[in-house]
Amino acid sequence: MITRTSPKWLVAASLWTMASISVYAANAADNTELPTNTSQRATALQTEPCHVRGLDEQVECATLAVPENYKQPNGRTIALNIVRLPAVSSGAAADPLFFLAGGPGQAATELTGVIAQIFRDVRQRRDIILVDQRGTGKSNGMQCEISVLEDLLVPDDAADLAAAMAECASEFEHDFQQYNTVNAIQDFEAVRQAFGYQQVNLYGGSYGTRAALVWMREAPESLRSVVLDGVAPTQVVIGPFGTYSQRAFDLMVADCANDSGCAEQFGDIAATYYALRERLQAEPERMLMNDARSDEPREILMTASRLASTLRGALYSPRSRQLLPLVISEAYQGNWRPLSGLIGAFDGESPLYVGLLASVICQEDMPRASAELLADDADNRFIGGRTGYDFQKICAGWPVQSLPDERHAEPVQSDIRTLLLSGEQDPVTPPEWGNIAAETLTNSQHLVAEFGGHTIMSHTCANRLIAQFLDNPSNEVDGACLSRTRLLPFIRNVNAAGM
Repeated sequence: MITRTSPKWLVAASLWTMASISVYAANAADNTELPTNTSQRATALQTEPCHVRGLDEQVECATLAVPENYKQPNGRTIALNIVRLPAVSSGAAADPLFFLAGGPGQAATELTGVIAQIFRDVRQRRDIILVDQRGTGKSNGMQCEISVLEDLLVPDDAADLAAAMAECASEFEHDFQQYNTVNAIQDFEAVRQAFGYQQVNLYGGSYGTRAALVWMREAPESLRSVVLDGVAPTQVVIGPFGTYSQRAFDLMVADCANDSGCAEQFGDIAATYYALRERLQAEPERMLMNDARSDEPREILMTASRLASTLRGALYSPRSRQLLPLVISEAYQGNWRPLSGLIGAFDGESPLYVGLLASVICQEDMPRASAELLADDADNRFIGGRTGYDFQKICAGWPVQSLPDERHAEPVQSDIRTLLLSGEQDPVTPPEWGNIAAETLTNSQHLVAEFGGHTIMSHTCANRLIAQFLDNPSNEVDGACLSRTRLLPFIRNVNAAGM
């Protein structure tokens, strides 16, 4: 789920939450084969009944030791953290659903309660497997505070992201080069084998779609069917999101203009935003907000880039998108409380493990971001080149090498039955990316939700469509219910007028 992040906010609001990203690492670019000898790995699987936050029932927790470096099988290991949600039915299907989280940097097991609820229909007949990708959660998680309060009191150009990332890296003894997508797929394959599954189904959301595509390329015989939600094809560069942020903002503006109540209340909301952005570019303004955890007031220097990054995060979900005209209008008038509420809401979300995000993006994507690509992406009024340029700074401080070639960026060719899902309002993985992936997925179907945001299984009928697809992958999916998803009304004042 290309994911939004929270205050750690200086950096995080600019990042994906892929959630909000990609493929291969240098040491894996030599066509390393996935493990075939499973006996030793299977005996390393440790399982026990457990209770997981967000879920009342008892489920199964497991750990599996895998090499940190697959070229050094007797070297340092990673204990993968796993949660298995057993199928409800006694006649469960033999092929489970593996959930591949977004980011890169989300820990799958930290989303267990949400996934159990969204995929309750799937779970009637299938186990659901959640594995913290190496570098996240309890699988050698690489989390660090890359932004502190003082960072939010200085202008953007005074915050040294490269130094912050170098300091973050110094907190770990990991071999960062090993924390990449292809090694993650080797890990997931080891989990599949250890549990004894012959074939599995995949759901990937946001960056999880990139991971799923790599699995389709590296071990296609292990896969029965695949769902890609918020598609990030291997051939696109993840990181520069200015163009697609502008597109999503323009759609929101058009929806407000076509809503008589929104248009009457807020007028030309785009003009208001651009005027506010210019004002902040000339002179940033100080605002107070209450910390989402301590409820203590704190001061933040609101800059044009921080404003744009926060609004961009709100465009991911229809629920936060409907607040934006009010937030922009009130901020323009000097009332920052609605915006601070939006920031506080993000702060309660599942954390992003920044070290894994940097390890993946800085090996696999940003080396492909040419000066021309970055300049083209920066040619927009909404956020400019903030996301791409921030990733450049992050990678300058993170100790990994780029890949020696671009084989990892080739399109994935596959005839595995695949369902692709997109949201028309998505600011980070637009429907056109789904079309790009579908060109080389010869047995695929692409459905677009007109009023869907990022990863539509969370806020449309797509979760039910996924269950239907998994039961009969060879059948076309009737996506008519997506057209019945309605545009959420815009909130017109702090008392929620318009709901």
